Amino acid sequence: MIPLFERIARFFSADIAMDLGTANTLLFTKKHGIVINEPSVVALDNRTGGIAAIGARAKQYLGRTPDRIRAVRPLKDGVIADFDITRAMIGNFIKRTMTGLAITRPGMVICIPSGITQVEKRAVIEAARLVGARSVSLVEEPMAAALGADLPVHEPVGNIVLDIGGGTSEVAVISLNGVAVSRSLRVAGDAMNLAIQRYLRDVFHLEIGENTAENIKILLGSACPQPNAPTLEVSGKDVARGCPLTITITEGHVREALSDSLKAILNVLLHTLEKTPPELGADISRNGLLLAGGGSLLKGMDQFLSRETRLKVFLDSDPLTTVLRGTAKTMLNRAKYEPLFIN
Repeated sequence: MIPLFERIARFFSADIAMDLGTANTLLFTKKHGIVINEPSVVALDNRTGGIAAIGARAKQYLGRTPDRIRAVRPLKDGVIADFDITRAMIGNFIKRTMTGLAITRPGMVICIPSGITQVEKRAVIEAARLVGARSVSLVEEPMAAALGADLPVHEPVGNIVLDIGGGTSEVAVISLNGVAVSRSLRVAGDAMNLAIQRYLRDVFHLEIGENTAENIKILLGSACPQPNAPTLEVSGKDVARGCPLTITITEGHVREALSDSLKAILNVLLHTLEKTPPELGADISRNGLLLAGGGSLLKGMDQFLSRETRLKVFLDSDPLTTVLRGTAKTMLNRAKYEPLFIN
């Protein structure tokens, strides 16, 4: 039974659902829907110790800042790496979300990777409370993804979800409002960007920045050969001479760069399937695999996974918001989804 004060507080406050991601942070309110969808990046002024920019503007600073400005990602592998900067970033996003007069502080539902530790969970809760959250509930990302894609999580039927985010890839077999088997791998979109940077440095002696690597991944990245794939001119710094250098790369180059990351994601999926009980495995064979998260937008990812697992693979209609939509469902109907909260 929810205490009377808590029911009154919920009635008058604008509660918030948050997908606190390594690459992007998204916030949802009942009144306005998705109100924040910004990169999880903060630019700091080294002279004053203050914040120069947060979100999309701060991401533009990556690799382009003078000595006095430092652009950082306060989350790494899906968890808080710098507590104070994360708190400032969340506080800024919440402030921009709260329009009008707030009578009470908001309650928050935040999705987190399934493989994080109790210490990391407490860090998320404390950061939210310190920026004004009245209450904080946590839900695991794969479960939120399943809800966001309208899978029947409450039924005694097995469904499998692969959420490839910025910092982690999450695999979970879900049945009866619970996670039967799950694995969390700290290889995802950011690791792919780093792999592209490393490949170009080793093969072409070209050093590029993080934003350039991400653009290459979006334009040429693929898990399977693509017909009529374009080539791309890439500019950066010659590692040996230190001079500007421009090269031309193909889709094949980028696929080779990403091969180890793709194998790692496939292996954790296969290991999860191996540990799945036979009855749930039979359900999965019929229902297929749900793909969500920004990493699932890599060209040919569904074909690659289908070929290697022999499962039907379907991509959510909007993979970038699948997890947030599921988190929002739990916020809007806490009584129904209370068993899914893990704190």
